[in-house]
Amino acid sequence: MAENEQEKTGQFDGLHALYINTSLKKDAGKSHTRLLMSASAEIMAKNGVSVEQVHLLDHQVPPGIYPDMTEYGWDRDDWPKLWDKVLAAQILVIGTPIWLGEESSVCRVLIERLYGMSGELNDKGQSIYYGKVGGCIITGNEDGIKHCAMTIHYALGHLGYTIPPQADCGWIGEAGPGPSYGDEVDGAPAGFDNDFTRRNTTIMTWNLMHLAKMLRQAGGYPNEGNDRNAFEAGCRFDYEIPDSRV
Repeated sequence: MAENEQEKTGQFDGLHALYINTSLKKDAGKSHTRLLMSASAEIMAKNGVSVEQVHLLDHQVPPGIYPDMTEYGWDRDDWPKLWDKVLAAQILVIGTPIWLGEESSVCRVLIERLYGMSGELNDKGQSIYYGKVGGCIITGNEDGIKHCAMTIHYALGHLGYTIPPQADCGWIGEAGPGPSYGDEVDGAPAGFDNDFTRRNTTIMTWNLMHLAKMLRQAGGYPNEGNDRNAFEAGCRFDYEIPDSRV
């Protein structure tokens, strides 16, 4: 196994991953979600992926579905600068805590802002998100990992991201109030040695890297049937309007 791992190191050179933490904690250093995101990010970094982590509350990103909300009454909007980071990344990982069974309100703002860029197209006439892969990391001390992942993955897939198999991971501990990921319990951080969390985090991270590499090598998706510019020009790619007489 060690020799195999050594052979793989660096095979993902040239890929860039962006981790966006949508914790409600104003101080990024106090975020439990950040700890698990960092575990995934470290795996990527060891294998040649350049990694950047963004704590969304370090920035002023108002809610909305437009590229720049200062055009709609907000005094400041840092999203245009963050958008450059999203655009440069082949891998996007969204981290969120669970509150009342749902992703954070900050996470919803991020999804809205990503949606606000969905009108942008690449040079093939496809969604600007084509050729990029996405996943999510969920933490908390209550149920909801799969539910939150379902919501986030649907949003990313609808926008144009490709979601690899098993592209979510998380930690919630025992049902009911309890320690969050990384909280000290009996002198040790909660969740760090949990095999279920470790396994899912590892599988998610590697599948994101594998798929991003495959898409890069393939040059993204062919634009037959998904070229919006061609559709606007009248091409229908074999779609025929059903005969109303039938």
